[in-house]
Amino acid sequence: ASVNFITAHDGFTLRDLVSYESKRNEANGEDNRDGENYNESMNFGVEGETDDAAILAARAQQQRNLLATLMLSQGVPMLLGGDEQGRTQRGNNNGYAQDNEISWFDWSLTDADRELLDFTKALIRLFMAHPVLHRRRFFQGRRIRGSSVKDLTWYAPDGREMTDEQWHADGVRTLGLRLAGDAIGEVGLRGEQITDDTLLLIFNANREPADFRLPNHARQPWQILVDTTSSTIGDAERTIAGGRSYAVGPRSVVVLCMPRDGSGEAERREPGEMPVTRDASR
Repeated sequence: ASVNFITAHDGFTLRDLVSYESKRNEANGEDNRDGENYNESMNFGVEGETDDAAILAARAQQQRNLLATLMLSQGVPMLLGGDEQGRTQRGNNNGYAQDNEISWFDWSLTDADRELLDFTKALIRLFMAHPVLHRRRFFQGRRIRGSSVKDLTWYAPDGREMTDEQWHADGVRTLGLRLAGDAIGEVGLRGEQITDDTLLLIFNANREPADFRLPNHARQPWQILVDTTSSTIGDAERTIAGGRSYAVGPRSVVVLCMPRDGSGEAERREPGEMPVTRDASR
């Protein structure tokens, strides 16, 4: 019931959102008075372009964090064109008057641009392959018939379900979200029950790493699909047992998968391909 977005045609591009803390609209001829002043942005230590490797790495990871948060949220994702490949407007957040390099797309991609593009494409394939990420109905927060766990559960780093007190406490920067693939409660075009793998999303907004104890409801290993400290997605060979702690990096997003067949083996399929029991219309 929502359209989700990080950036739009007004405001910073995604790359500028992690590179500038102040708008740079002088070229618009309005003495920098136009455009939004409050951009909720961060430059990671240097305003604008830099060749500092540590800052560039932090910015790249933050772009992956934002893209992952967008693509893994329930609802319709809206991605600003160019954000998938690191497009910049050089800090201009209101480029309505610019028909030049400020507003044009530069198709000569750098290695970093291509890495971000590949990451975005892999995220989209992940989104399309998992109907639990784009449900048609609201979550119930309870067990659905046929499932052993709630359709949606929020976790604290100690591996326990979050209490109301924890949810409303100040300073909570690390949490997990389990989406039960056998508790979707919807049917496909042929009347078949839609089921999916169970996914666990972990968000750590702290500057420090966090040890996160993984749920162990099915006593099966979790496959590590996404860890935004890296630009690689879908390495199903990396697994970790439920009940063990996973070291979640500073300012990062992690996605783990428990395959629905219960074998610990992922289904063999092409990226984006969905089996019959999933809703192929989505």
